[in-house]
Amino acid sequence: MPSAQKLDTHHKALTLNLDTSTFGSFAEIGAGQEVARWFLLVGAASGTVAKTISAYDKEVSDDLYGSGTRYVSRQRLEAMLDNEWNQLVTQLSETRGPQTRFFCFVDTVSARNFAGTNDSHGWIGLRFQLQPGGSPNDVLLHMNMRDPSNALQQQAIGILGVNLIYAAFYEVQTKESFLESLAQDVVAERIEIDYVDLRGPAFESWDRRALLVHLVRAGLAEAVFFPANGSAVPPTEVLHKKAVVLAPGEFGHTDPVHSQVHLQLLASGIQELQEHLADAKSPPAGFFCLTVASYRLDKPAPEIPELLLRIGALLAAGGDVLLFGKPELYHMTALVNRHTQAPVRVVGGLSLVIRAFEDVYGNLEGRHLEALARLFAQNVRIYVYPMTVGDLQEWLKRASASGWDWSETNGWVSASQLRRAPPTGHLFAYLLASNFLVPMRLPVETMRA
Repeated sequence: MPSAQKLDTHHKALTLNLDTSTFGSFAEIGAGQEVARWFLLVGAASGTVAKTISAYDKEVSDDLYGSGTRYVSRQRLEAMLDNEWNQLVTQLSETRGPQTRFFCFVDTVSARNFAGTNDSHGWIGLRFQLQPGGSPNDVLLHMNMRDPSNALQQQAIGILGVNLIYAAFYEVQTKESFLESLAQDVVAERIEIDYVDLRGPAFESWDRRALLVHLVRAGLAEAVFFPANGSAVPPTEVLHKKAVVLAPGEFGHTDPVHSQVHLQLLASGIQELQEHLADAKSPPAGFFCLTVASYRLDKPAPEIPELLLRIGALLAAGGDVLLFGKPELYHMTALVNRHTQAPVRVVGGLSLVIRAFEDVYGNLEGRHLEALARLFAQNVRIYVYPMTVGDLQEWLKRASASGWDWSETNGWVSASQLRRAPPTGHLFAYLLASNFLVPMRLPVETMRA
């Protein structure tokens, strides 16, 4: 049994090597054999390592794991897991099975290339038994690598891989202890984990959606994705090269009527962008955007059950959801622009724009100017829907926002009718005149609702 003291990577690998009940194989592609190297380096590796392999050549990889999939993908990862696990169990279950907890670690990674032109990301998988002869459990992770060099990325993957194997055998009591052990010394600053899939009896009591929320709350991911239909995937798979419409909000009202109104506004924004991109081959992707942080300094951040309630209401209405770690709009658009160069539109009411001007950007040297420059830097526009005078007045009072004036039409205020007192009012007028802020009309169905 390992010590209760928090162990570094060296001692985690050594603990596993000295545990006579664990034995497994390693298959690593794209970033050396850094995980297996730790177990070979610390000593007593014969107690843990059955085999290490690194099938870098595409023909060799296809021969082992089958062809027809991208080499850095979940499909390739699962093919590697199945192949290596079946081989391990077939060869060793008769001699070692009664006293051994088998495991199989695999990864397929696109580490930084020589020119630095690729997207540094990868998939990591682990299949393991908690008891000899027990049913296997799977952990699948998607990661984005943040280190600036190939050598540092390889090093980080080595640490993450050791952490994962150690956490699987010794830290599966709760999702919090598992993720804390997984993240030790490497996640957040060096590696982002934006997707986790868990299978098997070791994880039967774990809430999968809560686990994804925890990734963001713990700072392991900038954002995670919840689909209305189908299985969850990393954000990059739904954002890659897509024109995107984002609908940020708190979404505190979780009844079906409010959810349908939100969905109509998002659909209207998608239609507007689609008409703007008349020759686009595929329609824009639309997402509701929530954050684990609070939009207001005087209000605590929502707890995981409350976030899951809000996310669930939007999913039930048929909308896909992106959950972000930070509430600022420029953080949301920056993440989306990591994965696409197509147009990005943010859709919301007047309150969304007012908040962008009222937020305190003390973390930025340029304050409001820098925040707005970041927001609109990469083909971003905001579709602004009108609000009723009553809703606008209530929102301004609740946000303690001052310096705003407006005219109205039949009790409604549009973006073109809103004014901000100087000097920031000049900036607001410029964004409006330059079409960075696009006034929109409410859909007829929404007005009726």
